[in-house]
Amino acid sequence: MKTTITAITAILLIGSVTSFANAQEVPAWVKNNAGWWADGTISESDFVQGIQFLIKDGIIVIPPTVVSAEKSQGVPEWVKNNAGWWADGTISDGEFVNGIQHLIKTGVISVPTAEPVEMSPPTEISSDNSQVSSLEDELEKCSEIVKAYERLNCERAVKDEIEANWIKSNGQSFQVGPLIYYWTGLGTEGNSFEISPTGQAILAVKILAVNESSEDVAMICTGPSICNYDVWNGDKAYKYSGMDFTNGQIIVKSGTSEVFNMLFGPNIGYGGTKFEYDPSKEYVFRISEPFGSASIPLNIG
Repeated sequence: MKTTITAITAILLIGSVTSFANAQEVPAWVKNNAGWWADGTISESDFVQGIQFLIKDGIIVIPPTVVSAEKSQGVPEWVKNNAGWWADGTISDGEFVNGIQHLIKTGVISVPTAEPVEMSPPTEISSDNSQVSSLEDELEKCSEIVKAYERLNCERAVKDEIEANWIKSNGQSFQVGPLIYYWTGLGTEGNSFEISPTGQAILAVKILAVNESSEDVAMICTGPSICNYDVWNGDKAYKYSGMDFTNGQIIVKSGTSEVFNMLFGPNIGYGGTKFEYDPSKEYVFRISEPFGSASIPLNIG
């Protein structure tokens, strides 16, 4: 599954990591997709357009960069090499982002400001205070671990539990076979809708899947044309522009939960669909797994 914006989204999500010490929190598929650009699976123009789209719409944040008078006519080979080296772990996240900054500095990438669609204020959130307190105590204990790798792994596991608890406490639930899906609505963390300056509708959705059954369950999305998750407006199905299914699936082990993100926007090809917004229509996020189905009202507009 080597698709244009999926690859670009994957490459660039690292830019939002303000402290590169937290790089191990980035999903594995990010570096896989970076390698696809490096080996020529996607074109240079697709790469540049994807970067501009993702930066200007706030999906990633690149450190402030001064544009030089010296202009470049294309992406230097070393930047492409960096993508491949970063994908296989040869260079650091900071070194890769330096390449992105170079493209901005030399005028290959220009980043206008997006104009977000007016939305209702985020819903007030709450959580089970006793459970949150317990998890915060666990997080505090993680900080006492001396070895950095073990400490960060401990912190990441607890933070994942805190996030899952927050989503379960504040989200609407949808039972689909052995899984329960939770969604907290637009305006909450990871869930947004806006129209870019170019008129492109952009929808970001974050979902929690909880497995309370005795068996492990696989959620499947091997590519835009073969994916059990999409957005439907009653007339047309929209395939993703970016997602974080690793190797086409997410395994939710018995008694655990997993959070996944999907982005709907430009047409990424290979079965993708350009996301279009029509205020006269109702949009739902559809789940169509072999083990069950559901439609989650998105309440866009």
